[in-house]
Amino acid sequence: MPTPRAAAPRLSPRFAALVAGCLLGVAALGARAEEPIVTADVDRVRIETSLGSFVIQLETARAPLTTANFVTYVRSGHYTGTLFHRVINNFVAQAGGYDEKYQLKATRAAVANESGNGLSNKRGTVGLARSDAPHSGNAQFYINLTDNDDLDPTPLRWGYAVFGRIVEGMDVVERIGRTPTGANGPWPKDAPIEPVVIRRAEALSILSSPPAAPPVTTPPAAPAAPPPPPSK
Repeated sequence: MPTPRAAAPRLSPRFAALVAGCLLGVAALGARAEEPIVTADVDRVRIETSLGSFVIQLETARAPLTTANFVTYVRSGHYTGTLFHRVINNFVAQAGGYDEKYQLKATRAAVANESGNGLSNKRGTVGLARSDAPHSGNAQFYINLTDNDDLDPTPLRWGYAVFGRIVEGMDVVERIGRTPTGANGPWPKDAPIEPVVIRRAEALSILSSPPAAPPVTTPPAAPAAPPPPPSK
């Protein structure tokens, strides 16, 4: 797939807005090339925020590199105390890079762009934020608050990789999307006035899912009572 610079296409306003925001918001501060934590047993992540909790179903088959990268950050405790630092209603809510003092947290090495995996940036999906460089995503993620097809790849440019979808707590995500925003930290706009803080991110094991209920079976009918003996 060609890079965005290959044909210098005209970017849609929403695509350009996300690129502009990520140029400031995705910085490989102290990037470390570490081995990822084993993530094969994880298929969901619960995010607890100051406005409530939601659960992300990971697309491990379609986005194996991105989901492994995300779960590694989850299990290392990276997201505890980070902010939803950029929220644009009817567009995206972006999180995972800044602490509560709006300082960027150190990150691992960037992950390869998996935007060509066939997953689209529809409402309720979760994608990996990045700068204008296609393979620059690390810890920051965003949640689509509406259908954002402009963020999908085209033959002329890379897109933004979708790696999960909200399966519980979409009402919490919508509450985050409606939070009042303005200038805060390094952001001249679009930052929540009242900070939305990630208190905890928890990897949920496939093995921890509740067992399936046993099949319901109908007990066999009781045998019919024998007929009374004939009268004499």
